[in-house]
Amino acid sequence: MSALAVSSGRLALFRVADFRRIWIVGLVLFTTRWLELIAFGVFTYAETNSAFIVSMVTMLRLLPMALFGVFIGAVAERMERRTALIGVVGVLFVGEGVLALSAATGHLAVWQVALGSFINGVGWAADNPIRRVMIGETAGVERMNVAMSIDVGANNASRMLGPTVGGALLAWIGIEGALFLGVALYVAGLATLLRIGHRNPVVARPTARVWATIREAVLFAWRDKRLSAILWVTVVYNLFGWPFTGMIPVIGRDSLDLGPQGVGVLASMDGIGAFAGALVMARWSRPETFRLSYVGGCMVYLATIATFALSPTFWTASLSLFMTGFFGTGYTVMQATLTYRAAPPEMKSRMLGVLSLCIGLAPVGFFMLGSLAEAIGAPWATALLAMVGVGVLATTGRIWRAI
Repeated sequence: MSALAVSSGRLALFRVADFRRIWIVGLVLFTTRWLELIAFGVFTYAETNSAFIVSMVTMLRLLPMALFGVFIGAVAERMERRTALIGVVGVLFVGEGVLALSAATGHLAVWQVALGSFINGVGWAADNPIRRVMIGETAGVERMNVAMSIDVGANNASRMLGPTVGGALLAWIGIEGALFLGVALYVAGLATLLRIGHRNPVVARPTARVWATIREAVLFAWRDKRLSAILWVTVVYNLFGWPFTGMIPVIGRDSLDLGPQGVGVLASMDGIGAFAGALVMARWSRPETFRLSYVGGCMVYLATIATFALSPTFWTASLSLFMTGFFGTGYTVMQATLTYRAAPPEMKSRMLGVLSLCIGLAPVGFFMLGSLAEAIGAPWATALLAMVGVGVLATTGRIWRAI
């Protein structure tokens, strides 16, 4: 596909009203997620002074993917997805509102932040099998890679905006400022959702067969070499790479001597790099480069995490995070794209649910990183875990070559 054709496809997708609205809802969810990630991390570290507890609070955001990812994928096949998404965003809105009121009255505690992180994680677990399947349905299989580049671009734009705004609000107002902004964003998301006209046909299936369909999906993914290879790279990324995000507030404060606003700016550099990477992917990604983007992006992402962790200055850390975001985008865009393309039509929601399950293994990585950070310090623990990930990926080529 030529660059001109990809560009035309991208513009055409934005002219599809329902695709555009689904994309906006994603932007809302992404922005609140990254806003909370920094706000919760800074708040928790200030309250506890424990890198392990910070890592565990961040881990709770990923735990629902392991607990509910496959189940949500199976149930999503039995539901009208727009209605389901309205329910998910509504629950997130209520949870954010409760946290905002607790903070405004001076009663916010770390356990409440941890619970809020878990609730947001339930919404995250539902994103792949519900909202991203809706993206595929409105864009079509042939334009899925372009659609995912645009969607990941929204995620990456929020990774620029969310941490910066979150850090500034923490410094100027306190955590309640970040939380009330999250409430306002969820209101905007719900208003946009109500205008979506797309409806998927609902296939009536016996409820008793939910577990049978889950088992069928997991076995299919295990036996299909392409899907198992895609999921293997996801496991490596989430065990050894993704957990580093929980250490950004710790490294920013202890190693680089930054305040909340500085930590927010530092964290946004990952998003700036990722946004640039998404623009490159949207314009030039082609099927023949999908494996290189996915596996190569993951490999470089892991390597640049190590350089960030051991960076001596704000500027070298910022450059490392920019590179982390830029190269990690290849992995991020291709993750759902490859899974969606490889899954049979009748299993797309379930396979994206299995993908969420693999992402949900990240809590194991968060636990390992938090424990290491308590023992040898956050910088060396982060660098060590990332380099182990590089080694695992480099020595398992016989698996991921099937992509």
